[in-house]
Amino acid sequence: MAEASRVLQTTLIPSFHPQHKSPIFQSLPLNFRRNPIQCTVSTSNSTKATVPQKIPWGCESDSLENASALQKWLTYSGLPPQKMALQKVEVGERGLVALKNIRKGEKLLFVPPSLFITADSEWTCGEAGKVLKQNGVPDWPFLATYLISEASSLESSRWSNYISALPRQPYSLLYWTSEELDRYLEASQIRQRAIERVTNVVGTYNDLRLRIFSKYPALFPEEVFNIETFKWSFGILFSRLVRLPSLGGKVALVPWADMLNHSCEVDAFLDYDKSSQGVVFSTDVSYEPGEQVFISYGKKSNGELLLSYGFVPREGTNPRDSVELSLSISKSDKCYKEKLEALRKHGLSASQCYPIQVTGWPLELMAYAYLAVSPPSMSGQFEEMAAAASNKSTTKKDLRYSEIEEEALQFILDSCEVSISKYNKFLQASGSMDLDVTSPKQLNRRLFLKQLAVDLSTSERRILFRAQYILRRRLRDMRRGELRALTIFNGFRKFFK
Repeated sequence: MAEASRVLQTTLIPSFHPQHKSPIFQSLPLNFRRNPIQCTVSTSNSTKATVPQKIPWGCESDSLENASALQKWLTYSGLPPQKMALQKVEVGERGLVALKNIRKGEKLLFVPPSLFITADSEWTCGEAGKVLKQNGVPDWPFLATYLISEASSLESSRWSNYISALPRQPYSLLYWTSEELDRYLEASQIRQRAIERVTNVVGTYNDLRLRIFSKYPALFPEEVFNIETFKWSFGILFSRLVRLPSLGGKVALVPWADMLNHSCEVDAFLDYDKSSQGVVFSTDVSYEPGEQVFISYGKKSNGELLLSYGFVPREGTNPRDSVELSLSISKSDKCYKEKLEALRKHGLSASQCYPIQVTGWPLELMAYAYLAVSPPSMSGQFEEMAAAASNKSTTKKDLRYSEIEEEALQFILDSCEVSISKYNKFLQASGSMDLDVTSPKQLNRRLFLKQLAVDLSTSERRILFRAQYILRRRLRDMRRGELRALTIFNGFRKFFK
């Protein structure tokens, strides 16, 4: 489905604090002109905004129209001969396919540093880059602005062949409207993550516009640098930026390497190889000619893969899949204020989300459950429980309070069943959704998004069903044990009478 990205580690956009003198930005928009930006510094406000229009660069996500030009340019620019070619594929729409037999453990790619796009890359419009550096713009918004600047420079940019081969609309939840997020992802906690990401990107754009773009309209005209172009550039970064461990965690766009698709069945990842001086990966399976070659985008859940890359693996194929379970301290709790205060000391709130996998749940979740059900008589342990519930704390997490363990497990089970009911409601209603849509274009989009949401909801509900089964069985065993102990006790009492 999605020809996804290679962010091997989740990187969040830095948040901006207005009181700081060095701006740290976040955000995005939609208008542009097809003419290259004129590199003339001006502080006038004469730039005219145009009507929002379609992104004028890039290609359709499944298009190979620019693949040949990209490969020729890469070879000319120093990419060594490859054992793979860019072709249409079943998984990912387009991807790298083996041209020859590839052995397990073989190193591939060898993309030289001269083909990396980093914060140190040379700008076609040098003045624009100089202004951003003077204002201390961090790497993510810096690279997002760089992509737009180079894209709008057309053939005069060194990266024109690469940008022409990038998807015009990257698959990402950045491109879902708030109505679509509410409609299709209401049951999933990934909806809130998507809203936060959109908010961060929009905030970044607004900061850049206010502090830099508005002061240099000739360098950063609004018809080029707007919310839609920033959605596009951040979509590219979220889905294609690579963190290179061997270069101290440096982030880069690596043309050609970013055409590799993800598979849950491999662990191969991109990194810089100092001996060959290029980005490589070592295959952990063998490939025959005609087979698509895969890497791993990291240990991500299906929700995280949808969030950044716009696809959901088939149900049951992702061993790292998880679902976020929401837990809350009841406001009617007699110790609500004391518990909330203990949680806040450790950066937590009255409502928290914890990941559940088919194999179980984290110790932090159990600690939170203990706190949620603990009676006033255990107020002396509130601090200990709250510390153990935080993943930032180094305190002991494997707590055990046998006197309230049954209540804690029941609390988690109740939360699971509330979440399951939401998934059931959506999945039951999904069949009758969008029957009133008559526009073929709109209907195709909605059906596509709905199918992604159904796939995600099905996989997340499956994990919750497993947790529900484990919890019910554990509670049943505990209650049987208690009943057995009570029966024995009553027997002794009758005997002594």
